Amino acid sequence: LLRSVYAAVAVGIAVVFVVLTAVGVAGWFGTMLTPISASVPIIVMAVGVAHSIHIVTTAQAGMREGLERNAALTASLRENMYPVFLTSATTAIGFLSLNTSNSPPFHVLGNLVALGVLFTFVYGVTLLPALLSVMPLKAPRHRSGRQGLFERLGDFVIVRRQPILWLGIVVVAIFAAGLPRNEASDNWLHHFDDRYAFRTDTEFIVENLTGLDRLDYSLSSGSEGGITEPEYLRKLEAFATWYRAQPEVLHVQAFSDIMKRVNKSMHGDDPAFYRIPEEPELAAQLLLLYEFSLPFGADLNDRIDIGKSSTRMTVTLDNTSTKEHLEIDARAQAWLQDNAPDLAGPASGFTMISAHLSDRNVESMLRGTILATGLISLILLLVFRNVRVGLICLVPNFVPAAMAFGLWGYLSGVIGLGASVVVAVAIGIIVDDTIHFVSKYLSGRRQGLSPPEAVRETFRTVGPALWATTAILVAGFLVFAASGYEPSWTLGVLVSITITIALIADVLLLPALLLAVDRKDS
Repeated sequence: LLRSVYAAVAVGIAVVFVVLTAVGVAGWFGTMLTPISASVPIIVMAVGVAHSIHIVTTAQAGMREGLERNAALTASLRENMYPVFLTSATTAIGFLSLNTSNSPPFHVLGNLVALGVLFTFVYGVTLLPALLSVMPLKAPRHRSGRQGLFERLGDFVIVRRQPILWLGIVVVAIFAAGLPRNEASDNWLHHFDDRYAFRTDTEFIVENLTGLDRLDYSLSSGSEGGITEPEYLRKLEAFATWYRAQPEVLHVQAFSDIMKRVNKSMHGDDPAFYRIPEEPELAAQLLLLYEFSLPFGADLNDRIDIGKSSTRMTVTLDNTSTKEHLEIDARAQAWLQDNAPDLAGPASGFTMISAHLSDRNVESMLRGTILATGLISLILLLVFRNVRVGLICLVPNFVPAAMAFGLWGYLSGVIGLGASVVVAVAIGIIVDDTIHFVSKYLSGRRQGLSPPEAVRETFRTVGPALWATTAILVAGFLVFAASGYEPSWTLGVLVSITITIALIADVLLLPALLLAVDRKDS
């Protein structure tokens, strides 16, 4: 991309410094790395290289125009300092919004990457130019093919801007139509692919022994010692019978089953007595006798409370998703309200914690994304000091996320732990290209260029860097596609899709919108 060994070495050294600094600070604070936060070096590396590209390519362009090396570096810093600072700020805001997630590993990921982006800017405007100034850097020969490609692309957009806008509306509408197909759901077992023994062993257990997802209910009788009341036991039996009829259920363990077995055993194993005792006194005596007969360590403390006012019912499920867990519990709550309202109580246990985590994580990340988007939008409006241009900049930043998730709705439709943070991660990254494009466009307008001439000049100077940074970022995030951990895989693939669509929007939709709105001197 840079066509210079020295430039590549300088960028590599700067990026290594960024990664070591970010991870080193994390180490000093005793940060615990997880499968999610372990991806910090890859993301920081990709973002660091992408930000450095603009400084290096601008310096190379200045050297091709006859500037001495240090003069070209000075001119590059003068031109890119502000845009690189803005892109670093918006990228950091996007990752810091991960702190709204209900999952702590995403907090670590967001904070460390934001810290890495800060050091990317610091090293990018200090260490990188210093390294380039002492290296025998030469301007690479002008590659007319690639440069001409962007100039021809600029001419195409200028001439065909109206068809591009109408076609863009149609394409966006088609992709966005897939958004309603998405739903918040997750399956912790599917977080790991078949290369992990944990996945294959767990699937064997589910298929041949029992399920690992369990719902626990604490069902109160309303009074101390009330669990031996026949009415309570019959309601408990009815609830267990209803649950056993559900297609997702493998096994139900209820206190009423224990009482029926004891009653049968005390009547000579007569099947006719496999029922709830008719008298509360008899039930209490049977329970006392049963507890006395149990060996040490095998008591009922995990089934009944010490006051004998509540019992625990455990429902073992087949391999189901978090969405199905919430749906099953909702059906159970509806049944309790209709048939035993005094027993009603929410399900608990690790399975329900995971189910609510996935559901609430989507809600919390939606709030975080709105906050990040609002801050980034405000920054764009303040920086460009032009309401129309600022509002136009929002289009190529919102559209890619909508299109990416619309495509995801057609392909998968499952918004799990990894997919829930994609917009927050991507929005801060994809706005970078918009800032560089619009900054160069407005610079051309201030120099007296007409809108078409400013667009053409922007494509000529910024186009190669936009393509290079997108290629680097996509390659960096696609590394996650090799992961066997599904949240990381989903995050990498979806962010890569979003960044790719963002480049298309920046080189087609954005200039067409600028030309449509900025009609002065067109």
